[in-house]
Amino acid sequence: MHKELPKFHETFNPILDILSSREVIHTRVMQKKVIEKYYAHLPKELLEETTKSGENLINNRIAWGKSYLKKGGYIHYPSRGNIQITEKGVAQKTHLSLNNLEQENSLMDFYQTENDKKSTEIQKISNASPQDLIDEGFSQIERETKNELLEKLKEIDPYYFEKVILILLKKMGYGDFIETTKSSDGGIDGVINEDKLGLDKIYIQAKRFTENKVREKDIRNFIGAMSGDTNKGVFVTTSLFDKGAEEKAKNAHHKIILIDGNKLVDLMHEYNVGVQIKATYEVKHLDEDFFVEQ
Repeated sequence: MHKELPKFHETFNPILDILSSREVIHTRVMQKKVIEKYYAHLPKELLEETTKSGENLINNRIAWGKSYLKKGGYIHYPSRGNIQITEKGVAQKTHLSLNNLEQENSLMDFYQTENDKKSTEIQKISNASPQDLIDEGFSQIERETKNELLEKLKEIDPYYFEKVILILLKKMGYGDFIETTKSSDGGIDGVINEDKLGLDKIYIQAKRFTENKVREKDIRNFIGAMSGDTNKGVFVTTSLFDKGAEEKAKNAHHKIILIDGNKLVDLMHEYNVGVQIKATYEVKHLDEDFFVEQ
């Protein structure tokens, strides 16, 4: 009988089975139990296969299975490194396929941009080129990383979130920053000095929201807190700005830049804040010039 490693979506049901006791367990423990119960019969050389970056392949596929189950609401992460089944996961009694999961509205919450929507079409093309598949693979990993990054930002301490924003702006080249006193920041979370002498300042406001949108009143208070020191401000949130907030910022005499959750993780990903490079791949092609006779 031909034996091969499971595809990532074939790990959905084994993962749910291992977590069915409802206990909170570490991801690595879950992976080990899934392999021991469902894939221990596979040859050792298969179980020891690695990805191009050196990661154990079966653990990588189980991790992707876990990620999709999280997006579908079947499991959640109660604490760092740990996972637990949800009520939805417990109630799932039938075989769960990738098609079932992709049809659910909850999976549509995956972080998307217009380019992401376009790249999704590649998956539907049966004759996609190897380059198409590589590009789609990288896009999918990027979407997942940004989605996890946004979730993490919504969980961290609000004061630490402010520091994250200041670190990001520093990495973007906006000069030294000063954190304001927490007890009396007057609606200002930090000040960026655009020049060495601090003659030009940018005021920063960071709102770590989970669900609520930033409203017109928040922008109005921010503008008021800026006083006469500067006419430049950056308002950052993990959520969204409602129409009133956008209009208030647009029509203000000050220059107010709004950064919502999606734009924020775009910038953090671009400037390597809160993320790290896991692997670098080289794609080689034939050098036609090498074979040209001199």
